[in-house]
Amino acid sequence: FQTVFVGKNKLQKDPLRSFRWQGFKLEEYLIGQPIGKGCSAAVYEAAIPFSQERAESGRLAGQGPAVQRDRGSASQAAEEEPGEKHRPKEAFPLAIKMMWNISVRSWFFISLSVTWKVWLKCLTLNVESTDYTARDERVKTKLKPVLGRKKLQPHPNIIQVIRAFTSSVPLLPGAFADYPDVLPLSLNPRGIGHSRTLFLVMKNYPCTLRQYLRESSPDIHLSTMMILQLLEGVDHLVRHGIAHRDLKSDNILVEFDSAGCPWLVITDFGCCLADENIGLQLPFTSPYVDRGGNGCLMAPEVITASPGPGMVINYSKADAWAVGAIAYEILGLPNPFYGHGGAALESRSYCEDQLPSLPHHVPLEVKQVIKMLLQRDPNKRLSARVAANVLHLSLWGESVLTSKTLKPDQMIAWLLCQSAAALLMDRLVDKSRVETKMKMCFLANLEYEDLWAAIFLLLAWRSRSG
Repeated sequence: FQTVFVGKNKLQKDPLRSFRWQGFKLEEYLIGQPIGKGCSAAVYEAAIPFSQERAESGRLAGQGPAVQRDRGSASQAAEEEPGEKHRPKEAFPLAIKMMWNISVRSWFFISLSVTWKVWLKCLTLNVESTDYTARDERVKTKLKPVLGRKKLQPHPNIIQVIRAFTSSVPLLPGAFADYPDVLPLSLNPRGIGHSRTLFLVMKNYPCTLRQYLRESSPDIHLSTMMILQLLEGVDHLVRHGIAHRDLKSDNILVEFDSAGCPWLVITDFGCCLADENIGLQLPFTSPYVDRGGNGCLMAPEVITASPGPGMVINYSKADAWAVGAIAYEILGLPNPFYGHGGAALESRSYCEDQLPSLPHHVPLEVKQVIKMLLQRDPNKRLSARVAANVLHLSLWGESVLTSKTLKPDQMIAWLLCQSAAALLMDRLVDKSRVETKMKMCFLANLEYEDLWAAIFLLLAWRSRSG
């Protein structure tokens, strides 16, 4: 099954391949209005101009990229409704993320040192495809051994970085209002930023998960599919030795398949742990070691860790814990770790019996998965793989689970049927169906022990519930 389906998750078609521009220079893009701003970057809508004439006519002298100026100021954009602000425009199918460079000097920027190494280690790009100036060529050779070892293979629930390059920092819409301090001296006499920085080009998505849930109430089937997608994405990261460490609804993007099902994509890997040598085991020898972002959704074993000689933080199930907390939001409830006052739970000190009850219409297996993802003890917590298998079986494996004498031969026969159905759906029906992609992920990641662990859990839960 793995031999057949692993090859199906191929790298998506490069949306810039059909243009004569290569997309590794900021001047090649038409920059629109800001989409969002975080603690380390600003994101703008962008496009490749249809012709060189359009690029030249839209470009402002001395500002580098072509900048769209007729859509109002950044303050006006901030006043738009969330759905309007983040709705993708046909004219701007891309998003450009401009990292803020306040610590790495421009001449040494391409070495990436410690600050930027983690970014390029997570990209699905080779180091040769990154833009270099002649002055940076001398450090290119030194970077190859470092960046070539860690590559994240494509996955339908992980953001795909289309291009990555360095360029001079331009003056973009909303810059003085939203991030004046990180601008270079050439643009702001009081700025502390350097003149060159890193740019990442990605697809422009309609909204974040937080924005989607603010305006929509998905039914239980769609909610289960959304939780399943997050688990599949986290499992993919774990398999490649990467921990996101800042998983939250703001860092999950949403689009919709041809059937209207939300398609979730994990993004913003600025806090991730992606080190070839240590994997998911971070030495915690000093309180100055970075444990990740978003303290509210930091797993108990991470936030309670005490630094010292020989101490190690194991991140193998930390992101799975965060998915359990985000699941409350997906099911229409407040995140229990985002509460205010006495209603708030802290991952440092909460007890499992303090977790809020889930609505009655939520299926038993979904409730149990969330409960076991939020176990304080990581040894008792479900892995993302087993949790995903449980949801797969609950969605599509009822014919197997109802068997009173389940045997391996029956499971193999069911898997063969699921494989045939997935292959036919992928060939005959719109390939952008979330359900088909999830089945293919399930079949590509089959492990005997993990599959039977999920089956036994489901049967035990159903048996206890009568």
